[in-house]
Amino acid sequence: MGHTSPRFGPVQHPWVLDIPMMQQSVLFAAVRAPDGLRKDHPVKVLLRWYRRCILLSAFDKRVLRNPFIDGGGSFTGPFLAGHARAIFGLNENLDGWPINYWFDKMREHYLRHVDELPHHFQLHFMHAAQIVGVHHPDEETRAWWRTFYLMIVNDAHLQPESDEAMNLRLSDNDAEWRAREEVTAA
Repeated sequence: MGHTSPRFGPVQHPWVLDIPMMQQSVLFAAVRAPDGLRKDHPVKVLLRWYRRCILLSAFDKRVLRNPFIDGGGSFTGPFLAGHARAIFGLNENLDGWPINYWFDKMREHYLRHVDELPHHFQLHFMHAAQIVGVHHPDEETRAWWRTFYLMIVNDAHLQPESDEAMNLRLSDNDAEWRAREEVTAA
């Protein structure tokens, strides 16, 4: 195809292009929710924010910097007061709490529904949250995802992986990757 028009180009944020390809692959593996989930399932709500953190909005041709600003369509759309009211059964004024409080509660809500998800997807999402929590250039966004990664790890009764260990494991180094595999791919 060879498009050179400014309308075309990488869909990922510039920071994603600066991490190892193995880590980029993990980010892409977690972009899509498992089939068979309702539209307001907690994973779908969180995936819209996740996509905003790694992908440019196709409709807006830009980075959508927080989960609340307009734009993005249904794939990278915002978290709105109506979502909070419907998901948490709140009154019109969100029971007196700001929208970002309810959005932060979505992480816990997700964990209450994690048994509805395929384990394979859950692992992809956990590792993607880890990568965003290590490498995203915005400190607040990075901290939000780091907290989510730690919540998932704690919920699964695991120990968090250090940033250094993750970067080594997902370093585009074949020998390092294979050294950590129990069952190697054919």
